[in-house]
Amino acid sequence: MQAIILAAGMGKRLKELTQNNTKCMVKVNGVSLIDRLLHQLEKHHLSRIVIVVGYEGQKLIDYIATLGIKTPISYVDNAVYDKTNNIYSLALAKNYLMEEDTLLFESDVIIEDSAIDELVKDPRDTLAMVDKYESWMDGTCVKLDEYDNIVAFVPGKSFDFKEKEEYYKTVNIYKFSKHFSQDIYVPFLEAYCSALGENEYYEQVLRVITMLDTPGIKGMRLSGQKWYEIDDEQDLDIATTLFAPDDETRINLMHKRYGGFWRYPGLLDFCYLVNPYYPPKKLKDELRASFDTLLTEYPSGMGVNSLLAAKNFGVHKDNIIVGNGAAELIKSLMESFSGKTGVIRPTFEEYPNRYAVEDEVVFTPVNDNYTYSVEELIEFYTCNKVDNIIIINPDNPSGNYLKKEEIIRLIKWTDSQGIKLVVDESFADFSDEPDNSLIEQKLIETYSRLYVMKSISKSYGVPGLRLGVLVSSDTEAIAAMKKDVAIWNINSFGEYYLQVAEKYKKDYAAAMDKFRVERKRFYNELEQISGIRVIPSQANYFMIEITNGMTAKELMIKLFKNHYLLIKDLTSKVHDGKQYIRIAIRNDVDNNKMIEALKKELN
Repeated sequence: MQAIILAAGMGKRLKELTQNNTKCMVKVNGVSLIDRLLHQLEKHHLSRIVIVVGYEGQKLIDYIATLGIKTPISYVDNAVYDKTNNIYSLALAKNYLMEEDTLLFESDVIIEDSAIDELVKDPRDTLAMVDKYESWMDGTCVKLDEYDNIVAFVPGKSFDFKEKEEYYKTVNIYKFSKHFSQDIYVPFLEAYCSALGENEYYEQVLRVITMLDTPGIKGMRLSGQKWYEIDDEQDLDIATTLFAPDDETRINLMHKRYGGFWRYPGLLDFCYLVNPYYPPKKLKDELRASFDTLLTEYPSGMGVNSLLAAKNFGVHKDNIIVGNGAAELIKSLMESFSGKTGVIRPTFEEYPNRYAVEDEVVFTPVNDNYTYSVEELIEFYTCNKVDNIIIINPDNPSGNYLKKEEIIRLIKWTDSQGIKLVVDESFADFSDEPDNSLIEQKLIETYSRLYVMKSISKSYGVPGLRLGVLVSSDTEAIAAMKKDVAIWNINSFGEYYLQVAEKYKKDYAAAMDKFRVERKRFYNELEQISGIRVIPSQANYFMIEITNGMTAKELMIKLFKNHYLLIKDLTSKVHDGKQYIRIAIRNDVDNNKMIEALKKELN
């Protein structure tokens, strides 16, 4: 068996990375694509490796000579690489293709060793490696029957999203038998090139072949192995994460992405915090029904969106501002504050990140559950004077909750002391206390130094829309913030959500009831697992102490490596010498997966 690698392309979308190098010389975690692939093939003791070169061909040949590959390598030159496509490159190597069984690769694909091993060992002689279609994939797909026969090739221009569940993406790695190449593929390749030219893709030939009664090619379905096709810098970034040299590095790289985990199929994200039971299907269907309009029309400006938010939350438009997530509003608000700022730790770090560390006055609870009362806060900040206080309620990551009547006590005290008080109630709707929101017109009007922040993303389960609100009777501050942020700071989808959300209040209440039942069940199940201590929470997450000697980092890596679950390591937030993690509360199916994974790793 031999291998043919197509490596003639210019890789223009990788910009300066391929300005003086071939695409396959681009490095992922310090190892070039061609270096990795050649060493993967080396262990299979192939008769030879044929490489079709073109752009910077001599540079690639010279580079490969330094890699110590013992398998014989032959080169085919595509001198017109800038005017042709991969069908021509493969046609140049057709004589090699007909001489023996062949593994066919494109040089811009990175893949796990086990996938290539599986392809080589598979007893079927002619195969196209395929993977279940996911949203990050692009290009040619296929449909398979129950016997793995390829019944249709679907080029990108013919892709029908209504049929995506039936699609498998071609990985651009194939195994052709000598017989298939001689009797079927090469004759069709020659005819196709003659009829339609040389600026086509070789998969088009396979598409024609599948129309035969006995096409002779089957799909080899991947079973979870990682792979990625690298066409641009974003692809390279994702591949760098997927193929990180170790699990700790991979997790760190993923956390630095701050989301976008839908690009990693199968990953269960217990790190980021949303509502697992909202929005309802009908609301999503309503958004879908207006998709074309929302995609192609400009959103309204801040004035209209303030009216929509005011309607939803029952306050005056001059008292509320809508943000591109609460994060945008936190930044704008905190940059308007001056003086000393009181904060409780551990906490949500987005607020402390927005003021100088020397202006911070930290209150740290002195108990195992990181709970605190309003009385403790008043006592502490009476002795340690501040100009502003930030309260997250329930707090993140502890889940500590102050009831509304207690928060109002704190509001009255801070007002009497001339202290500005920010209460972030992004997680308050998850608590067991009904009607606990501080977003009430009368309350807001009474206390001019009160600022209430709410992340709609978290409470309402729509983080992709990026919505948050800030409410205050400090109309000067609200007006200044409206000038500070962009006039179109939310998109049409976010605006439309605000327009229709009021219709779904009963659905929201029902979702929260369902959530509270699941939180209680999840907590009871977690408490039965030895090696951890679960801190009671009124939010949609649990702070958990690891008590069996394992570090938070070790458990995080085990859950990721063995179960593809992502959790939050709180080592950087908590400094009492103990080990803590935070896990989100998802739906019952996902939570059960976490329960079983923790049992396996801790017991």
